[in-house]
Amino acid sequence: MHQNFTVRHNFTKINVMLAFPLINNLSCIMKLILFNKPFQVMSQFSAHETRPTLASFIAIPGIYPAGRLDADSEGLMLLTDDGKLQHQISHPDHKESKTYLVQVEGIPKPEQLRFLSAPINLGDFVTQPCQVQHIREPDWLWPRNPPIRSRNDIPTSWLAITLKEGKNRQVRRMTAAAGLPTLRLIRSAIGAYSLASHPLMPGEWLELNSDTSSVDFKGKVS
Repeated sequence: MHQNFTVRHNFTKINVMLAFPLINNLSCIMKLILFNKPFQVMSQFSAHETRPTLASFIAIPGIYPAGRLDADSEGLMLLTDDGKLQHQISHPDHKESKTYLVQVEGIPKPEQLRFLSAPINLGDFVTQPCQVQHIREPDWLWPRNPPIRSRNDIPTSWLAITLKEGKNRQVRRMTAAAGLPTLRLIRSAIGAYSLASHPLMPGEWLELNSDTSSVDFKGKVS
């Protein structure tokens, strides 16, 4: 199956044809929006008293977020007008993997990485095993506005954590339990969709539509 997607980037519309497998063989025409949620934006369309919401960036009727991100987290969200796909992406029973880039305080030791990847008893639940890697800061990553708090005497590091669950503030609680407090949290991928392969700056979105008549990697800027 091929998909046709549209990027909103500084008021420039880019139409690109891309071959990409949609999650579990969707056969009907529907909207799928990839959105890079900025820091301190609420994962909702309804108005908030003090913070911007999705409605500040996306004006498409009838779409809903498939899962959420905390206001103080950044990165990839998927939105759709298809209820079945929304449920499939967001419901933990479907075990759609999600990858988070996490800037932590301190340098992780091997035993801390092993601790994070194994089940952790957080009191109200026990996490499932996950994949954890100590990585370099990705070169495509944007600076956060405002910047993170930093202390000259304490170094920071980056982790890539891939989960197949996503309870409230789970990643932050996991790194805190390991002695590596989270300073910055970015969701970089949901299943096959990634900000590394679909680059979007904070506040930008991309519309992906199933289209069996599309051709591969042909595009035009208008």
